[in-house]
Order: sequence, then structure tokens, then C-alpha cells
Amino acid sequence: MKKPILLSALLLAFMFASAQHGHEHHQHAPQKKKAQPAPSKKAPADTAKKKASPKKPLIDTTHKHQHHMADHQMTHSYSLGLPMNRNGSGTSWLPDNTPIYAYMRHGKKGWGYMFHGNIFLRYTMQNFNNSYRRGGQEFDVPNWFMGMGQKRVGQNGLFSFTAMLSLDAMTVGEAGYPLLFQSGETWRGQPLIDRQHPHDLFTNLSVGYTQRINEDMDATIYLGYPGEPALGPPTFMHRISSISNPDAPLGHHWQDASHITFGVGTLGLRYKWLKAEGSIFTGREPDENRYDFERPLMDSYSYRLSANLSDALSVQVSQGFLHEPEALHPGTDVTRSSASLAHSVRLNENDHLNSALAWGFNDAGHGHEEHSLLAESGLGLGKNLLYARYEFVQKSAEELGLEEALGHRAVSNIHAFTLGASRKLWNAFATDLWLGAQLTMNAAPGELVPYYGDMPLSGQVYLRVSPQLLR
Repeated sequence: MKKPILLSALLLAFMFASAQHGHEHHQHAPQKKKAQPAPSKKAPADTAKKKASPKKPLIDTTHKHQHHMADHQMTHSYSLGLPMNRNGSGTSWLPDNTPIYAYMRHGKKGWGYMFHGNIFLRYTMQNFNNSYRRGGQEFDVPNWFMGMGQKRVGQNGLFSFTAMLSLDAMTVGEAGYPLLFQSGETWRGQPLIDRQHPHDLFTNLSVGYTQRINEDMDATIYLGYPGEPALGPPTFMHRISSISNPDAPLGHHWQDASHITFGVGTLGLRYKWLKAEGSIFTGREPDENRYDFERPLMDSYSYRLSANLSDALSVQVSQGFLHEPEALHPGTDVTRSSASLAHSVRLNENDHLNSALAWGFNDAGHGHEEHSLLAESGLGLGKNLLYARYEFVQKSAEELGLEEALGHRAVSNIHAFTLGASRKLWNAFATDLWLGAQLTMNAAPGELVPYYGDMPLSGQVYLRVSPQLLR
């Protein structure tokens, strides 16, 4: 059992230092409205009348949140005509109402910077109601950190870069953390089962350039090593609906596992509220060495269509053709299909409701077809955050290490329902400290009861450190 207290303290100190450096830059007081002179008595009455506003279309193509690269403002990473709130992971989109927990800083020569991240200091206990069954307990520190920068190039160009790191391999362990019914990737040549793999030290190092064609259209090129192809929804770490949940989804390798890809190139074209993208990338998932850079093979491809139908709603459909993604299954290609929506409502300056619905489907050929579904919501009410997640995923006997017992072609339907809550305990240097807890109830078919017990329950308590909400 690991207790990485010293390393956790260093992580906290790093976040506080970043917060102090950017504290004066990310909060901007609203400008006072200038007093308007009274209309002249001599002026005709009809000159004081305002013109009637045109009727707002169903889909707002002019966009009321449109920002341009001013000295004190950042835009979307891949468009001069979109708000930064739309940034998802990679080049994916979130709703424009999405709240942002981050530090911002505005540097010299037109550069703008943003930093955000999450640190969980937690104790997790899986399947605590079924002794001598599968499960596990552990003290660990899941975490991630992301920095972004952007600079306008001429009148219509935008250059951006992203660097994202995770110290999971050090603070969680190279075998990952216990998570019931989770599967995917390997440790010491063996499949990880009932454990979530740690993320690589370098999870994203990418650059992008966008050329604005006109106010409604722009084109983007994105290069990552590692990076994220145009496939699936925004990854779980960047969905505001799951910001307080330390666990990866059970359907991670059905929906958004390609967010760490060693070698990816994406071309995207946006027209108003619609964006089409295509990627070429390395299909193989990262290996067991969490600190290296792997050979870019560029042997897979994907496409994605995204649409922000309103400020509150973003949807995407995508499909990827992955060449030999699993190290233990050489010669097996996977077609991954995905559809998702994200919804975000700002209730007031401090309160917000954010939800996501995602479907993922893996087809490995020869009848190996498996679905997954995720629905999650997070409600922020001042100092309190309430959240819930429902998951359905189909996993083969081989995924669960039960091929000999259940048969090669057996597939089990697994359900998981999580409820959680956290409360802000402290705020300093634009950084929040939260205390939280969550409980997960699993339901699985009868053939899994001998291995997992009846209705397994898992729980955890944690302290979460993150930047405060930008206003």
C-alpha cells in the first residue's frame, strides 16, 4: 500500500506556485458602464428609439459569446471566432456554457496562457461488502496537469500549443489503481483486470495552427506526439460533468481511450456551428513504460463530425479504424464507433449543471462486438458539488480473465451506478480544496457472482485540489 505524501506535497506546492503567478491575470472586474447623456430635448422623438432586434435563429450563427484575441482575452485554441469555453480534449468541442476551472495569464507579445489540473488524495475500497472476492483497497493520488498557450498570427492566423502531464505512475503505481470491472492495457505482460492503468507522464504534447477564412469558416491543422485523434467525446478528465469523480469510466476503452496517441495528425474545417475532422494516428495503445516516447506508426485513421446546436448543447459522431490497438492481440484490428452529447447550463455566476451522454462500440471482427453507454451529471451549487454516473458496458470473459471458466465467446452485461458529493473547504491563491466521497453499486449477471459476489459495493473518500472557477 503506497503513501506518497512527499510527492503529493510537491504537487500541491506546484499548483500553488502556478496560481500565485497567474492570480492577478485570470479575474477581470467588469467595466463600469459610462453614463449616457440625456437625449436632447430638441431631437425628434423617433431618433431616441432603438431599432428592433432581428429574431434570433434556432441556431445562433453569429454567436453571442464570440471573442477576438484582445490583450485581455483568450479565444478557443483552434478558432479566433469561438470562445475558450468550447475547448475540449484534443480538438473536440464542449458546450459554450461550460464553466472553466483554471488559472489564466497574459504574457508579452500577444501570448495568452491557461493552466488547469486535478489532484485527488484519496482512499478507495472496492467490493467492500463481498469478502474474499475480487476488489482491492489503496491510498493513492490520481492527477493530471495541462498548460496551453496561444498567439495570434497576423489578422487571421492562430497558433496554439498544449502540454499535459500525469504523475500517475509515481503516485498511483505502474499497475494502476483498483477499479472493479475495469480492463485494458497490461502490466508485466499480463492484462490489467479490475484495475485502471496509470496514464503516461507525457499525455499530450501538441501544436495547432488555424487560419480564419472568414467570420464563419476556419481551417485547422493539429499535430500531437502524443496527441488525441478526432475520435470519440472529450475524454473523461476534461468533461466538467465528471470533474469530481476520481475514477475512469468502465467504458474508457470503448469511448475515449485514444486520448494518448503517440503520433497523430488532424485536419479540421469549421463552418459556423459545424465542424468536420479527419485524423491519421498510431493505433497501438501506450506500452507499459509510462515515461518514454513510442514510435509513431500512423497506421490508423478516424473521422468526426461535431455540432454545437446552441450555447448549451454539443454533439458529435465519429468512427475510428484502429490497427492492432491491443498489445496482447497482434493482428486484431478494431473499428470503434462513437456518438455523444454534452449539455451545460449556467444557473447563475456560481452554480451550473453539466451532463454528458456517450455511446461507444468496439467491433474486433469474428463476432466480437461490444457496446458501452455512459450517462453522467454534475451539479455545482456554491460550495457544494453533487454528481452521478451510470454505466453499461459489455465485457468478454477474456477481458475479465474468465475465459477458461465461462468460455471464449461469453459476454457479460455490466452495470455501475455512482453517487458522489464534495464540499469546498478552503480557497487561497485562486485554488480550491474539496472534501468528497462517493459510492458505486455494481450489477452483473449471475455467471459473475462467484467471482465478484452479489451486488458489489465500492466507496472512496478524497481531498481534491484544483484551480477555482473562472468568472
